[in-house]
Amino acid sequence: MNNPSVPAQPAEPVALRLIDREFLIACAPEEREGLIEAASFLDRKMRELRANARAPSFERLAVLTAISITHEFLALRKRHDGQEQSLSDSLAALRHKLDAILESDPAKR
Repeated sequence: MNNPSVPAQPAEPVALRLIDREFLIACAPEEREGLIEAASFLDRKMRELRANARAPSFERLAVLTAISITHEFLALRKRHDGQEQSLSDSLAALRHKLDAILESDPAKR
């Protein structure tokens, strides 16, 4: 979040390579490391897909990679949501058991 009392640092261009193309992307200095990491991840994924495809254009490869990464992200988010719900259910069951124990034996309060 931006803090209005702290002036924003000017965006600086960062050179990113994807396959055989270079892109200059402006970003705040504190976002530079994350942007470079994201571009490196994207480049690896694009290279993986290019190795298994029949000479796709850069644009098609970018779309295929975006779909692949989005699919992975949604699967992870669904799994995380399921685990979060399971944990919530387990905590609710434990809370119910504790309440039942405390209600059955007033000396344990």
